[in-house]
Amino acid sequence: MKQVLIGSILSALSTGLGAVPILFLAKSITHRWRDILLAFSAGIMTAASMMSLIPGALQAGGFAALTVGLFLGVLILTVLEMTVPHIDLEHTQKEIQFDEKALLIIAAITLHNLPEGLSVGVSYASNAAETGNLIALAIGLQNAPEGFLVALFLINQQIGKWKAFIIATLTGAVEIVTSLLGFYLTSIFRGLVPYGLAFAAGAMLFIIYKELIPESHGDGHERTSTYSFIIGILFMIFLVESF
Repeated sequence: MKQVLIGSILSALSTGLGAVPILFLAKSITHRWRDILLAFSAGIMTAASMMSLIPGALQAGGFAALTVGLFLGVLILTVLEMTVPHIDLEHTQKEIQFDEKALLIIAAITLHNLPEGLSVGVSYASNAAETGNLIALAIGLQNAPEGFLVALFLINQQIGKWKAFIIATLTGAVEIVTSLLGFYLTSIFRGLVPYGLAFAAGAMLFIIYKELIPESHGDGHERTSTYSFIIGILFMIFLVESF
């Protein structure tokens, strides 16, 4: 319990840590660097899914459990995306007022963070401490650039630096709640572990392909983003092998 609490808090607060530079940097950053950060995050999450979550689900429950859990994760994220207000960090309409815009941002990032928190909790419940630590680290690493981009977006909408920093930090807090939920459910119902791991993998893969990769390829920096994606995969593989 102590491990999952520490891991979930650290991974969630990484969103705020990533937003810290926004307090000292200029209000704008090039599209190229935004795309590099997004693609790097996608690479980290891809490696974490393929090298930890999916193998763990296969080992614990076999291919059938993996298939069911993975498609369930994709389905749930599809439903959430269709029902929860969603925003595009680069193409939000200018006429939305601050209060409405802030609510849309919080809703969108909450949607994005739900499966991440669940994946941390489920991983700690899988009786493999190294898996939980690894997934918490992977989520934390990808949360940092996400927090930076969210804070940057808010500042570009004429929101104060400190307010943008606080909002970006709070968007990661939902991961603590969903992490504990995932941990308790899979701890009580041990048969859910392989489905939970597969669910987390499916949800993360959905986010990678539906959100992160398209966003990183939308401004003419496809080649640079591709290199960053590969570097993110290699970086995560290095961490996996080091554990």
